[in-house]
Amino acid sequence: MEEAVGGQQPSSRTATSAFVQGGTGGALPEPCKMCTHKCACVCSNDESRFTLSTCDRRDRVWRRRGERSAACNILQHDRFGSGSVMVWGGISLEGRTALHVLARGSLTAIRYRDEILRPLVRPYAGAVGPGFLLMQDNARPHVVGVCQQFLQDEGIDAMDWPAHSPDLNPIEHIWDIMSRSIHQRHVAPQTVQELADALVQVLEEIPQETILHLIRSMPRRCREVIQARGGHTHY
Repeated sequence: MEEAVGGQQPSSRTATSAFVQGGTGGALPEPCKMCTHKCACVCSNDESRFTLSTCDRRDRVWRRRGERSAACNILQHDRFGSGSVMVWGGISLEGRTALHVLARGSLTAIRYRDEILRPLVRPYAGAVGPGFLLMQDNARPHVVGVCQQFLQDEGIDAMDWPAHSPDLNPIEHIWDIMSRSIHQRHVAPQTVQELADALVQVLEEIPQETILHLIRSMPRRCREVIQARGGHTHY
């Protein structure tokens, strides 16, 4: 594995602007305001793993009104007991990236740079133009020096991201839509390759209006996170 490259970190803007600190008064963080006015420049992206299992990865509970996001009603877990596929994708107001299927093995910083940042993010940023902003979480492959250095060298800005905040990333809902679409098919994928092909097709079939709706929900997401003081939200 290559060593992380030192040097100045790429410029960044915070995703929540200390949303759990006191004194916010319910004010929207700057990036949420930015998503309202300049969100055409923001690319929300992430990886997700899909499984051949028929389990839809949802837990059902009985709860009283107003307890939807209560911690006692939430169970977080990963369940990939059968063949699975990891994919990467990005969405913005102007469109979406191609869905990249990550072949065997785990995602490393080197793979993230060579398979995603260089061939996919860089040209997408160039097409968007000045003001492009990359929205990504703090997964280790995203934040180690070799990838940070690449972003700096290419002049690509990335948001600072609070830990454990998938509810702030609109693309998480795209993964959910894709998962449900796959499991609702009359003939479910039987092999990993069939699953990968189906995922590519499903993403292409999602209307751009759905993506617009999700990205424009950013101010509401930030408000809920502020109100929950960093706890769970309905997103």
